[in-house]
Amino acid sequence: MINGKIDLRSDTVTVPTDEMRQAMCTAVVGDDVYGDDVTARELEQLAADLMGKEAGLFVPSGVMSNQLALFTHAVRGQEVILPDNCHIVVHEAGSAAILAGVQLRTVQNVNGEMPLRIVENYIRKDPNDIHQPSTALITYENADSDGQVRSLEYMKQIKTLADKYHLPVHLDGARIFNAAAVLGVEAKEIAQYADTVSVCLSKGLCAPVGSVLVGSKEFIAQARRKRKILGGGMRQIGILAAAGIVALKDMTKRLQEDHDNAAYMAEALCSVKGLEVYKERQQINMVFFRLKDYPLSSAELVDYMAKHDVIINGEDNGIMRFVTHKYVSREEIDKVIALMKQV
Repeated sequence: MINGKIDLRSDTVTVPTDEMRQAMCTAVVGDDVYGDDVTARELEQLAADLMGKEAGLFVPSGVMSNQLALFTHAVRGQEVILPDNCHIVVHEAGSAAILAGVQLRTVQNVNGEMPLRIVENYIRKDPNDIHQPSTALITYENADSDGQVRSLEYMKQIKTLADKYHLPVHLDGARIFNAAAVLGVEAKEIAQYADTVSVCLSKGLCAPVGSVLVGSKEFIAQARRKRKILGGGMRQIGILAAAGIVALKDMTKRLQEDHDNAAYMAEALCSVKGLEVYKERQQINMVFFRLKDYPLSSAELVDYMAKHDVIINGEDNGIMRFVTHKYVSREEIDKVIALMKQV
């Protein structure tokens, strides 16, 4: 529970652990704009090492991390190829147009993947054609908000295609450690197929804030300047970075528990009359279902659960989503299922 409530809205609702709070209290800090915050430097290098990259940059949010990647990889008026339902397109408030000034060329997501033949067809081949924008970047998520994980083979194929046309690949790795747990590999085995990776510390890992953008030393140096342009130059951020270090060192090791709890919940939801549960989409810590013949509407279910100290989101395009995390136990899942059966 979090503050006396069962919260299934997202894995971003988690609160810092006791170990994080202690680390934050004792963190050695300095002015990060001057490069003096040793704890921030430690976090950045730790994230880079875990991803097999040279350098990292701590930023306030996953949105800023992704947008810094676009802002640094591309110049205004260039084009970025990406899935039509990815976070950058759907959940970042149109910031790619505002900040990087790039055009987004979306590819329909088919079972969690962009068809490679379409991606290749969308790459602008003729740099001398004055009618077309030039392609700057290919980007996608490795474990998206649909709960699906990209295979290593697919990621390798995307990177091979990008290399063919001398294009960089940015990976929105918000839940890269969830993907690593599903694939049974280290995160760097995923990250090897991208030039830059965004790693979120507050999705499932319990850090209170922040993401790390990793890549080459040259790229991160450019991104650091552009972080300043976006107002992301921060001062004594070691207090926050300390929690991020605990997140990367410790919390990444327990994610399988969340996946197992999500599988348990998916199975239990199948016993609730009136629901259609999408068990095939339950790969990480997310469970998706539809209210088919359920007696309550989505809005009514949200209100009903809230009265019993359970916080959920309403449907999105007809689909409901429950998310497990450190603060959701099996006993609490059982309570949720019982409440849904009592309607």
